Amino acid sequence: MTAGTDTAGLMDAIYQNQRYFYDLTRKYYLLGRDHLINQLDVPEGGTVLELGCGTGRNLIAAAKRYPSAQFFGLDISDQMLATARKNIEKAGYSNRIKLIQGDASNAPAVSGFGPDAYSRVFYSYTLSMMPIWREALQTGLANLSGEGKISIVDFGQQERLPSWFRGLLFKWLNGFHVTPRADLQSELSSLAEVHSADLKFAPLYRGYAVYAELRRR
Repeated sequence: MTAGTDTAGLMDAIYQNQRYFYDLTRKYYLLGRDHLINQLDVPEGGTVLELGCGTGRNLIAAAKRYPSAQFFGLDISDQMLATARKNIEKAGYSNRIKLIQGDASNAPAVSGFGPDAYSRVFYSYTLSMMPIWREALQTGLANLSGEGKISIVDFGQQERLPSWFRGLLFKWLNGFHVTPRADLQSELSSLAEVHSADLKFAPLYRGYAVYAELRRR
């Protein structure tokens, strides 16, 4: 059994029931998702890939925001994808949003699914859930167009919030196998240098979340 298979089973177990009320609850603490979507700045006729698309909430919002673009989503959980397909069909975007099951840390999982390269690739509160998150970033870069951009929003280190809040939040997140990445900025800095890209990295909401962009020069 591979690490990807283990993770897929774990995610299906976690979200088998949660997927029905996931979006209703997550909107209160997955902050910055709409900020990311508004900052995507998708070019006319562009293509967008979300790695870890969950229920399809972000893809639907982005499809509304950028009506000329085509969207693609990958998720490791069949349970979440089942909900995503229903949500996308209900929203009327089945012709503009395509989904596939796969492991974001495995770059070939994206091959042959959509275009050879994407105008935009984004991660929304997913790197903190991926055991092999650095490889997931490499997947995004491997599928990014020459002048494309990677966008990320995820949990920060709560550096400007009370220590008791940080402790409680991290303990609670751990119960869902979520680990905010303390070395995310340093990893992105290294990738920016290796791939000749410009990095933008900023805390949101007093460090509750972080927002990052990695754009090819």
